[in-house]
Amino acid sequence: MRRTKRESERTRQAILAAARKVFARQGVTRTTFQEIAAAAGVTRGAIYWHFADKSELFFAMREQVAVPMIDQIDLALVRADGSDPVAGVERFLFGILEALESDAAARQTFQIMGFKCEYVGEFERELVLQRLRCSELITKLTQTYGRAQRAGRLRIGLRPPMAALETCSFLIGLTRLWLLDARRSLVRRVARRLISAHVASHRRGGTSRNVRNL
Repeated sequence: MRRTKRESERTRQAILAAARKVFARQGVTRTTFQEIAAAAGVTRGAIYWHFADKSELFFAMREQVAVPMIDQIDLALVRADGSDPVAGVERFLFGILEALESDAAARQTFQIMGFKCEYVGEFERELVLQRLRCSELITKLTQTYGRAQRAGRLRIGLRPPMAALETCSFLIGLTRLWLLDARRSLVRRVARRLISAHVASHRRGGTSRNVRNL
């Protein structure tokens, strides 16, 4: 029985990996289970054994990336160093960038979610979930910037909720531009400096000198 479960899980992972590749190549809407089955080396029946429909497969693929990202948010922000919570924000942003650079599955999944999926019909609930995740991130960032304010680390006059909204907006924009910049001619070569400049603009006594040196 244990071996059967292991084999079933291997098949499931192979299907998810194949779906990610096919979705990235031709988009979610145009992809069929038959094409995913061929890419995974399994039958359509094997896919239906694990996933009721394409939306369920899509959501499972997304969760493979989303869950580790959520854990990373908790590690970087919720458990940020009490003496300098702003440094936790910077570590979190660098962590997202490093995931995009080093994790092909994460990179492909973000590309699919950003450019290869129409959020209509059965996929509309993905937008609801994305809004929920953004709200959760803003809440955690607000808490982190609140600790920074109490520690005297947040820029004077900057309220934690506004700082959190700015950072969330910055992250979404940077991620989207990074994914579009396959030729490294736009933001990829300066992404780390952009992050440092953004964080410095929120830190008490910080500067944005990195922007001048882009």
